[in-house]
Amino acid sequence: MTHSSAQTASVFCFTGVPPLGQTIPLGLQHVVAAVVGVITPAMIISGTCGLKAAEETLMVQVSLILTAVATLLQLFPLFRRIGARLPVVMGISFAYVPTLTAIGGQFGLSTILGAEIIGGCVAIVFGIFVKQIRIFFPPLVTGTVIFTIGLSLYPTAVRYMAGGSADSPWFGGLRSWSVALITFGVVVFLNHFTRGIWRLGALLFGMIVGYLTALCFGIVDLSKVGPAAWFALPAVMPFRIEFVPAASVSLAIVYVVNAVQTIGDLSSTTMGGMERMPTDRELSGGIVAQGLMSIVGAFFGGLPTASYSQNVGIVTVNKVINRAVFAFAALVLLVAGLMPKLAAALTTIPQCVIGGATLSVFAAITMTGIRMITGDGVFTARKSTVVGLSVALGVGITQVPGCLAGSGFPDWVTTVFGSSSVVVATLMTILLNLILPKDRTERKAEEK
Repeated sequence: MTHSSAQTASVFCFTGVPPLGQTIPLGLQHVVAAVVGVITPAMIISGTCGLKAAEETLMVQVSLILTAVATLLQLFPLFRRIGARLPVVMGISFAYVPTLTAIGGQFGLSTILGAEIIGGCVAIVFGIFVKQIRIFFPPLVTGTVIFTIGLSLYPTAVRYMAGGSADSPWFGGLRSWSVALITFGVVVFLNHFTRGIWRLGALLFGMIVGYLTALCFGIVDLSKVGPAAWFALPAVMPFRIEFVPAASVSLAIVYVVNAVQTIGDLSSTTMGGMERMPTDRELSGGIVAQGLMSIVGAFFGGLPTASYSQNVGIVTVNKVINRAVFAFAALVLLVAGLMPKLAAALTTIPQCVIGGATLSVFAAITMTGIRMITGDGVFTARKSTVVGLSVALGVGITQVPGCLAGSGFPDWVTTVFGSSSVVVATLMTILLNLILPKDRTERKAEEK
């Protein structure tokens, strides 16, 4: 074997096929890191929209399939323009959950799917003009929005830890909290006292322990697994699609924010695994593919997609960038998605287990925002004002239901600005960042 062919088959090279003994464990590592993030948003939104068990199973199934296809599209771009051709995992994202929950609670799943199509179109436009638009989203703006997303997810985690819904017989009870805290404790322990696969799979292993505990406590319902089929293809238009302008605007703003986050994830991937910055074409292709998959996903009952920061973290640690590794991970998720019985089994995970596991995820999202805000080592009075006022107004408005529902305000104002702290915080951050004069220390940091 020549040196060239050996290099081609290396896990540290993007092209080529490494030995299966390396591809399989490295690919499964990415599956373990992503799978909780893939299925949980669908379960949360299903609960918010009051879906039936079969419909929830369908959404989990579609989430797995869409994540697989979106990842393959990033690895093997269409027409050399739709996809980044970078080693990333892209799938259903937690980042949209606060806004999706607000829309779903008010209008239902059909409106979420309609808004998703509009948001996907906005993401495609953003991707096409990413070079020109990028200037409006420096780390201060993106970090503040991500910080707000994390904060807004905390009530969801706590509600799930308590049992999910006040209608549940276990809500607020000792059994729900015991299972949630055991799950939470296992996740924290594995994250901080172990290494390797145990640490990378902390969420998954924590949920397994929590699930077994819940099984012993008698709060797992397995009745929905039996009727599910072993194999099935996803159906086209399983749910109605409706377009509500206010909801579409609200979600479109979140799509822009997540497009910016995708820029950060793609940059971290290339810098951490390839020791270079991504090209404009790679950024554009990655965001366009993200928007396209959201549009396609809406017609199959799926939720919005985004890049997975936890998988980016794996790349920056182990430097493995071979696309065969990521393609194997995508194929595992695809096979899982084609098995409704497996999807049904995943939906039996009690909500208290999900809450205990995802609390650390939401905390990580919040702290990612803080790291972006303070990434240059400078935290000025101006930054304090931008972050403080944006978060205060965004979170504050959503904490006072009906504060925008008085006479003089049309209904769409409440839908766009009163239901999601992320939307208000995004607009406020962009505005303040443009208006407020920069401090001397910030100007010096930019010059470096």
